[in-house]
Amino acid sequence: MLVETKARVGVFAIALGAYLPQFPSLVPEFESQYAAFKKTIPESVELIDGGIVTTKELAMAAGDKFRAADVDLVILQLLTYATSYNMLPAVRDLDVPVVLVNVQKKKAPDYAHTDTATWLGELYACGAVGEMVADLERAGKRHAVITGVVEGGDAKVQAEIEDWCRAAQVRRRFRDTNLAQIGRPYPGMMDLYIDETNLYHRMFLYTKQFDWEKMWAIADNITDEDAIRRKAQEILDTFEIEGGGTVEKVWEMAKYVVAFEAWVKEEKIALIASHYDGFATGKAGVLDSMLIPAFSMLIKQGVACAVEGDIKVAMAMSILKTISGMGQLSEMYSIDFNEDICIIGHSGSGDADISAKKPTMKIVPVFHGKTGGGYLTQFYPHLGPVTYLGITQDRDGHFKFVTAEGVNEEGPIFTFGDTNMRTRFTCGARAFCNKWSEAGPTHHMAAASGRHIDTILKVAKIFNVPVDVITR
Repeated sequence: MLVETKARVGVFAIALGAYLPQFPSLVPEFESQYAAFKKTIPESVELIDGGIVTTKELAMAAGDKFRAADVDLVILQLLTYATSYNMLPAVRDLDVPVVLVNVQKKKAPDYAHTDTATWLGELYACGAVGEMVADLERAGKRHAVITGVVEGGDAKVQAEIEDWCRAAQVRRRFRDTNLAQIGRPYPGMMDLYIDETNLYHRMFLYTKQFDWEKMWAIADNITDEDAIRRKAQEILDTFEIEGGGTVEKVWEMAKYVVAFEAWVKEEKIALIASHYDGFATGKAGVLDSMLIPAFSMLIKQGVACAVEGDIKVAMAMSILKTISGMGQLSEMYSIDFNEDICIIGHSGSGDADISAKKPTMKIVPVFHGKTGGGYLTQFYPHLGPVTYLGITQDRDGHFKFVTAEGVNEEGPIFTFGDTNMRTRFTCGARAFCNKWSEAGPTHHMAAASGRHIDTILKVAKIFNVPVDVITR
């Protein structure tokens, strides 16, 4: 990604301190188990180690470390029974979920040869989980439980831990980067309008405002011809250009992409929402004509770029790109009632990572509903499972996720230059349109190949926002 971020995950383990002098063998046993557990945390996140906690004081020290690091998530290993004071001081002042990992070392007891120390150290599928959740509830903390076994490996436990870490990365990305708003939203699309201060308070995302005059001049000082040539070749490698493509043909576009990349890094931008409504003449017309493929090159590198000034769909695109590796702008296009299929897509920038074949670029005389004309890009999303994510707000400014899973099927699609896909939903096209619309999303949504609702639910829990699951 052009702007890198790394989630910070607080990790600690708890055990009842009263057991340790009674059964000294538990100390090296728990140290070994905790060391092994930390290795299950993926290297894609920064681990903030709170240690093995056996007293309230140690829990307070772990909490100090977690607060100082501004952790995005806390993962707690329950080694054996422990009282809740081993946990609560470590998380009391945090506003992130606590994932309780309840893993037993051995698959099953050797009943005739198990003493108390062996039971407490290797066979205690922790009876304290309910106690921890009860006290997290009373403290107003979000929580999740993962139960499994160490012996023989537990793929489900590992997958859940990695999924939570992916979800935590969204919080860190929003917290450490900025959103660029260029221009203003499309006039009259009131579903897109947003209070940027409320956005910062609720979703940690800071908005930087930019005028188009600055964007028109952004490439004026780009003189490194080798860098421009390399970027031009990358554009040619990414797109199949109607009528044939050459380095010379995309030179000016490549120059702008190089400039945009430098701007993104300097301003720490991970999301862009833009709309231009001017005369599209001179330098303005040059940039406007090639903005769609230029922003597509940014999306390819992890910067969510949304058209029509839609900040909320830029957020949805960024979430899917972060958790799945792709984030495609979409909206309801049409319904094929004969096939009971929704046609979903959008005109504008797209994500090459969602495309099953080389995306195409073509020139059109007019951008429908907008100023000017120029390059359109069409991407060809993979067949098979697909996930959609929309973000909306209620009357009090609270955010809500709207999500659905479907299946992209083979068949005819529109060919006038816009990305579109044929999606079948288990509830049927008519019911999907009703249910999705009744959830009150904006008219845009993001798409990604695969099934990602389980991860989206974790992201929602981290941000403490509700989710409407339309269909799976």
